[in-house]
Amino acid sequence: MSSLGQVRGSNRRINSVQARERLHRRQSSASRGKRPVSAQDSYLYALRVAYLAYLLQPRQKRVQHVSAPARQLQRSSTSVVDLVKDFSLIRDSKSTRFPHGFMAELDKRMTGVLMGKEKMPEFKDPTVKRTFAVFLNEFKAPQFRKSMEKDRRVEDLLLIFFSNATKELQRGKAPGDDAWKLMVDRHVALFIRLVSSTLKDHSDWARDRPELSLRLSTMEKKLLMHDQDLAAENQRSGGQGGSTVEVEIPRSYEVKDMPLVLVVSRIFAISYSDVQADINRHKSVWTEKAALQDLKTYQAHLSVMNNRTLNSDDFDLEDAYEAWKNNEIPDLSQMILAIVQSSPELAKSTPGGSLPQFKPTVSQDSAAYTPSSPATEKSSYVIEQPVDMSGLNIRDNAADDDSSYTFIPPDPRTYYRAILKEALTYDLADAELQPTEATSDSPSIKLLSKQSAELLNEIALRWRLPQFSRLILFLDVIRDKYQSQEITLDTLDAAFNYVKEPPAVDKKSHRMSQMHLLDSMFDRTKWTIADYALNQQILTSLHEALLRELFELMLMVYDNKAPSLGPLMYVLNNHIYDDELFNATPEELDQYTEQLRLALRKRAGEVYSEQLAKHIPETKEEWEFFHVIELGRAVVKLCEKIQKRYRKNPEIMGVNPMMCLVEEILPAYAADARDLVARIMDVAHGNGEDVPIQDGFDLYKELVEIRRIHGDALPNRKFGFHIEGMLQDFVWRWIEMTDANLVGWVENAVKADQFRIISQNPVAMDDERHSVSVVDIFRSFNQSVEQIVQLEWDDDLQYARFMTTLSKSIGIGLARYCELVEQKFSKEMDRLTPEQEAAASQTRQEKWLSMAKDLYTQKEKAEPFQFYPESLVKLNNVEYAMLQLDKLEKEVNVDACSDVIQKNAPPPTQRMRKPDNFVFTIKIIEAEDLKACDINGLSDPYVVLGDEYQKRLAKTRVIYGNLNPRWDETIDITTTGPLNIIATIWDWDTLGDHDCVGRTSLKLDPSHFRDFMPREYWLDLDTQGRLLLRVSMEGERDDIQFYFGKAFRTLKRTEREMTRKITDKLSSYIHQSLSREALRAMLNKGISVSSVTSFFQKARPQSIAHAPTQQEVTNALEPLFDYFNENFAIMKETLTDSAMIMVMSRLWKEVLATIESLLVPPLSDKLSQQRPLTSHELDVVFKWLSLLFDFFHAADEYGQSDGVPQDILKSPKYHELQNLNFFYFEATDDLIRTSESMAAANAVRQQEQAQRLNRLSTPAGGHQFGGAAGLLGMPTRKHKTVMLSKNLGTMRKAKEEKRKEAQAEPNDDMILRILRMRPEAERYLRDRSRQKERLAAAQAAEMIVRQSLNAGGGRMTGTQPGPRR
Repeated sequence: MSSLGQVRGSNRRINSVQARERLHRRQSSASRGKRPVSAQDSYLYALRVAYLAYLLQPRQKRVQHVSAPARQLQRSSTSVVDLVKDFSLIRDSKSTRFPHGFMAELDKRMTGVLMGKEKMPEFKDPTVKRTFAVFLNEFKAPQFRKSMEKDRRVEDLLLIFFSNATKELQRGKAPGDDAWKLMVDRHVALFIRLVSSTLKDHSDWARDRPELSLRLSTMEKKLLMHDQDLAAENQRSGGQGGSTVEVEIPRSYEVKDMPLVLVVSRIFAISYSDVQADINRHKSVWTEKAALQDLKTYQAHLSVMNNRTLNSDDFDLEDAYEAWKNNEIPDLSQMILAIVQSSPELAKSTPGGSLPQFKPTVSQDSAAYTPSSPATEKSSYVIEQPVDMSGLNIRDNAADDDSSYTFIPPDPRTYYRAILKEALTYDLADAELQPTEATSDSPSIKLLSKQSAELLNEIALRWRLPQFSRLILFLDVIRDKYQSQEITLDTLDAAFNYVKEPPAVDKKSHRMSQMHLLDSMFDRTKWTIADYALNQQILTSLHEALLRELFELMLMVYDNKAPSLGPLMYVLNNHIYDDELFNATPEELDQYTEQLRLALRKRAGEVYSEQLAKHIPETKEEWEFFHVIELGRAVVKLCEKIQKRYRKNPEIMGVNPMMCLVEEILPAYAADARDLVARIMDVAHGNGEDVPIQDGFDLYKELVEIRRIHGDALPNRKFGFHIEGMLQDFVWRWIEMTDANLVGWVENAVKADQFRIISQNPVAMDDERHSVSVVDIFRSFNQSVEQIVQLEWDDDLQYARFMTTLSKSIGIGLARYCELVEQKFSKEMDRLTPEQEAAASQTRQEKWLSMAKDLYTQKEKAEPFQFYPESLVKLNNVEYAMLQLDKLEKEVNVDACSDVIQKNAPPPTQRMRKPDNFVFTIKIIEAEDLKACDINGLSDPYVVLGDEYQKRLAKTRVIYGNLNPRWDETIDITTTGPLNIIATIWDWDTLGDHDCVGRTSLKLDPSHFRDFMPREYWLDLDTQGRLLLRVSMEGERDDIQFYFGKAFRTLKRTEREMTRKITDKLSSYIHQSLSREALRAMLNKGISVSSVTSFFQKARPQSIAHAPTQQEVTNALEPLFDYFNENFAIMKETLTDSAMIMVMSRLWKEVLATIESLLVPPLSDKLSQQRPLTSHELDVVFKWLSLLFDFFHAADEYGQSDGVPQDILKSPKYHELQNLNFFYFEATDDLIRTSESMAAANAVRQQEQAQRLNRLSTPAGGHQFGGAAGLLGMPTRKHKTVMLSKNLGTMRKAKEEKRKEAQAEPNDDMILRILRMRPEAERYLRDRSRQKERLAAAQAAEMIVRQSLNAGGGRMTGTQPGPRR
């Protein structure tokens, strides 16, 4: 036992050689001597114990009257004073003092005695109540009560009661009558009994003062030794005297008086009469003496340490055996004492200490204590070699020698198990047995009844079964019943809890069966080997049964109403796996997990097959996308349901039902969905039909959701097919349908629009000053974009291509909107004024007379143009459209779409295809030296561009009264190849047909613009003069940035044209107010000349005496200011603030251009007929410029501007005019030297910039003169490309860069224009023209060489160009 004597770990195993030998020895001996326990045998032994419990229970007593003897009663020598001396001797002991608060409780109890509420019957006597009443009055006295609560001495309280009782009972008695003294003792005893009862009602008081309770009990017994009645002698026995005594009621030996015997009768279903007969038959043998003999025999075997009781071989540790034995010896002594106290005569017949003689040579077949296990299953207790524990006995040889014991069976464990099984079977089937109430922690369960538990405890106590053996045998029976499906899982759980936490012990009971449980009950190191092994066997077999049940339940987890796995897993985790004795290997659990996983995946496949059959028709021709969608939704719904169902506990025995489901069902659905969709589309195409677009969109959303779930659940496994690749045709069809309908939507919106402002405010806000058509078309655009965005297309390249195509359609729709709006706007703006309508009805002679009259009277009053509110709303609409397009550009994320397409574009060598379309941007800049077509020697020119098929492409505005007009208007022409354009300049006439001023032509050949650089062309007219055009080409690329940029530029040009038409209505009066005639009229004020003389002599300088004052200069502009104010007031009612600033800015440009024409002629290489201004004239002009600047800026006294901002007013043209004042009167030679130095510095700067950038760059800035270079067209500075207009941000940035560039690169253009008015500079102008031609030719040649080198180096030529930034 040395190896077994050491303390093992909590997960110990019986693996010693000695333990294996013991198990084999017990197995062989048990197989030889074991016989099955019949129901009759188990019944008889249970009946014996139950009958013995009846014999040993306390006898009931009754009160019996005894007549008084004639002799006078004598008081005992023991008095109350003598008894309290015991307390006096230990008065300083804390344990004999009353506890704090006791006096208040005693007061309540005595009050209850007086009121008749005391339950004990002896306190209901009137004499007792009278005595207690007298004492209570004394007790309630404040001084006495305070003293008692302070000292809390027992003797003080008893003496005061004794004193009061003596006085009360002595009252009225004869002097020689001493009978009342015995009554005093009786009442004092009752008072002590009340005090003891009060202490016991508070368990803490009784526990803390055991010595006090003991002494009070002893004193009470001594006082009652004479057993006197409570009444006076003359009131007993009808006045004859006497006393009452308590006598024991004799046993009836009837079953009805035997509670445990009735329990046995019910459990074994034995009739009352049969049980009574068995009791009568055996009561002579089943006696207290036989029970005493059994205990003494058992005690004798235990003392000599033989194998007829538990011995050291039955325990794994020697310490465990010693602990059990040390607890067993006092228990036996107490049981023997209890029997002797129940039957005192046994103490006389059996001398103390006499024991049956134990003979060592007695045969081993004699009866002994044999707690064996009745289990027939194999045990896994021993790791190395499994041993059958079914017949294990504590002794080595169990013989059927029943003469040794009367009440203990030959095999106590087997008999106990049989009785326990019968009791549990009966209680589980008992309908009258109420189950426990269900709580939040435990369900309602039924186990053993209280009566059955008392019987089993009594049996185990008499048969000396350890508490742990009882619990293990109880679990063994529970195991059998669960395996045979006689009990539920909740009952099994309750049984485990019952074993782990047995019911609380009744502390008030003194029965041996209710004693405190030993610590060894939960310390398995103190168990027997048999119990340890049986516990392991129970856990193993229950584990297998639970796993089988779990396997079956897990196969139903995908059902609509799946069974709950929580209770079963709770039992497994808390009662099996948490038990240290459970010894399943990890390999076994892993094998079970793998089998469960495979079974679940198979079940998931079956569930998917059921869904497939439910949602997909059998006939392929009936298949629709709807069926695929419904199947997908069913799959998603099932996955979500399983995920929600097992959200808190996703894994069960290492298996995740959700993962098993998705691993099987999602790939299967992906494969089936691919085949189903392909089949549905093939059938539709075969029938010449198209699957509805919305069905395709709905299917895509469903498939994407399933793919998302697939990706989350199976991140390392690709989805079955590329959804976007299969369903992209539906998006393209939708885009084609949108493209076909978009122009129609735009036309309908314009047609239905009244172009009126709709606002709830008295004065419409800026964001309300548009009409419904622009809102409608952008609602259509946004809905089109949102339709694709809502799809959440998961292929970036396809999504970018969708948006590119859609942006092209949006651009076409916006271009159509601009065209329709501009047509309506032009029609409204070109209407005749009332004066023009009246003039149109005049005869030719009347028209000539009216014109002559106007010239003679120098008519200056010009009426403001009556702008229609609808016309101004149209301009607001274009502005609103640009804001909405800019917002749409950000929502679409144009740059990201373009980056995706460029990133996935094929290599340059694979995309050497030229663009199909070319966009030529033609800017009609100016003309010079035109033919005069009017009677006043001037013309009112405008330009019309047409193609070789006489189709009008564009038309400029009319420049009134000018032979050197400047239009600065831009148009876009899209062509697929070379195109000849014809430019015709016409003279606008109010009367009759318009006259042709001249024609010229230009061939637009894309091959000449392979570098995509702008070129300027001076084109000679067929009559006289020439026209300057700036031409650039840009390939129309299939690029979203290009389409948005083109749409922005279309809107911007429409806005600019509409703004120009508005300012044109005001420009004629500007020219009239700021003309040389007005300047001369102000300087020659007071001189009267005829109109004809004035006309022919207008070029002759007038002599003036002095310069005009500031007031005169200001008054000269008052009519113009009034004219502006009247027109601005009309526009302010309708235009937005930004549109108003735009119109005013345009008018400011017109003012600057008019003042510039006063100062210098246009740039050319020829001399001009325009004469320079005098110093007074120049001073007036610059004063006008300052006054106009202040007028347009409109700053108040605080410096806050309500007009055009200064950064717009101070444009490069404004600074050029300011600088003109420094050079205007300089000598010609000085101007020539300044021009040469500026030209040289400009050339050097451009060369350095070209070398630094090391790329193709624009040649030097400056105006291109005529000659060969002008005819060929040479590259100019960077132009406005479509890519620079892709949104409002890039447009603003390009405008700002242009302003900075103009300010940072001063040139000599203004000096050259001054020199045109100096005849002596004619030769310099000609030489400078040739110099510029040579420089331009050299730059062109260098550019061609660079382009060739770049093309030879592998760079793309003739391909889609990238935007120039």
